[in-house]
Amino acid sequence: MKSKIILFCFTFLFLTGVSFAQKDAPKSIISQDVSISKYHDRKELEQMQKGALLGLYNERIEIIVKILPYIAFATKPGVTMSTFGIPDTKENRNALDDQIDATSNYFQSTMDFQNKILPYSDRANLIAAILFYEETLKALHIYSENNRF
Repeated sequence: MKSKIILFCFTFLFLTGVSFAQKDAPKSIISQDVSISKYHDRKELEQMQKGALLGLYNERIEIIVKILPYIAFATKPGVTMSTFGIPDTKENRNALDDQIDATSNYFQSTMDFQNKILPYSDRANLIAAILFYEETLKALHIYSENNRF
């Protein structure tokens, strides 16, 4: 009876160890949360409150910060290093992790600044900036179609 309990415990520990030892799934180069819900025209933006405009402005900055550095690889989420034949080595995974952390820190720093200073911006300049960022994002879609990735 005692040997059955020991065998059961050993089997349980072995199976638990195997389940945790599985390799992590490859990380996407571009974050999965990068998407724009809607593009706007000047008339729509002029009817919005300044608080809503600030939110749109920050959302567009986030998308651009998370996509532009990687357009040589891709413009859409889901692409991994192995998609491009980049070896899935510890060094390359660490480099990607470091880049993701740096981007996150940069974005957080930018948002901290924007949240303090951006409310003082002129409403018309804010609308012009949102339209510019949206045109940039549309251009990324055109680039993506021409690049086929």
